This record gives sequence, C-alpha cells and structure tokens, in this order.
Amino acid sequence: MSLAKLHVKSGDTVVVISGTDKGKSGKIQKAFPKTGKVIVEGVAMVKRHQKPRGQGMPGGIVDKEAAIPACKVMLLCPACKKATRVGHKFLEDGKKKVRVCKKCGAAFDS
Repeated sequence: MSLAKLHVKSGDTVVVISGTDKGKSGKIQKAFPKTGKVIVEGVAMVKRHQKPRGQGMPGGIVDKEAAIPACKVMLLCPACKKATRVGHKFLEDGKKKVRVCKKCGAAFDS
C-alpha cells in the first residue's frame, strides 16, 4: 500500500497507455490513492454475478469496470488532444496552483 499522490483525479479524461485496453480513453469515475488505482469508464470491463438488491434491481451477470493501476493511464490534454504528462505552475495572482500540459502548456484546472 503506497500513499503516493496520484497524477490524475476523478473527472479527468485519460488514455490507457499499456495492457489489453491500450489506446482506449474515458473519464475517471473513481480514484483510490491508497492503492494507486483508478476506475475508468468503458475500460477493463469484467463480468460479475450480482444478487438482486431491492425492487427495481434485477440480478444476473453484469458488466462493470475494474480498477487499473494509475501508472497505466495518461491525462488527455483538452487543447492539443494528446496524452501528456502533468506539470504544475502558479497562476498570475500567485495563489492558485494549476496542472498544465507538458506538451502545449495549456492549463487543466482554471
């Protein structure tokens, strides 16, 4: 268990850089900093047997996303549309720190 800080967070659009789902992209639904894993929508689909829970939820075999290591994904830059590493810099006022694209310099959080 590592408590290292992740380079991505929930809501980011990422690209998978290795494994069976290499090249797929999606939005991060949940991040687990303690284990260093993330759940990306539409990536690493697994089948799970699920019991019916309540009136409106049927049971059966359902497809759901599995957690993948955060080191296997790269952030997708909204400006240049490429997978990129993340840099940090302060805005002009010097108070707010934002993440920036290492390729084009565009800010991710404004």
